[in-house]
Amino acid sequence: MRDSLLNALMGWLGIVRGREHATPERWIMVDVETTGLNPASDRLLAIAAVALRQDPITKNLRVILGDSFEVVLRQTQPSAKDNILIHRIGAEAQTQGEAPEVALENFRAWVGSSPLLAYHAAFDAGMIRRAYRSYNLEALKAQWLDIAPLARIFGGNVHAKALDDWLTHFNIECAVRHQAASDAFATAELLLRLWPAISRETHSWRGLTRLAKGAAWIPS
Repeated sequence: MRDSLLNALMGWLGIVRGREHATPERWIMVDVETTGLNPASDRLLAIAAVALRQDPITKNLRVILGDSFEVVLRQTQPSAKDNILIHRIGAEAQTQGEAPEVALENFRAWVGSSPLLAYHAAFDAGMIRRAYRSYNLEALKAQWLDIAPLARIFGGNVHAKALDDWLTHFNIECAVRHQAASDAFATAELLLRLWPAISRETHSWRGLTRLAKGAAWIPS
């Protein structure tokens, strides 16, 4: 009787025996810098990402500053000057970056089994997918979720389309806009601002995916 009552209490609290200190669920916010906006022809220059973890009890999200990733992929030729003015990755930094094969495999290892998020995720996913293929590497097996539809449905009645619009609306500071690491942290902060409204509907990755798919039809 005592064990059954204990098991019932642990179930109500969401605790599984032997996993009272289970690692919170880890999600990863990603941002990329590229030579242009065409995933079919432009090149991947840099990847930056930061992890978020969900507390298994409270279901709150928080950004884990110590769990982040940033790399510049070595280029045989730097991108055009007008492109450099946008992302501020100079010609020397591009030609002296990390070997792409190493950078991409390191990113794979750091991601592990965690799902990935981004604002307008199709672009980031497409650029990363093409980079793995370009260097004859096994495809990155990761789930992707676009937070743009979530912002439209949970951000309030705001006429916002671009990420800049949402950052302004929520008064989120981005240290250096169009710099991958800064953008990844700012986008993670955007998700935290949306989370109170989202969490009234779901706490799980599966539920988040369902909401994002359901909201995708809403005009931007």
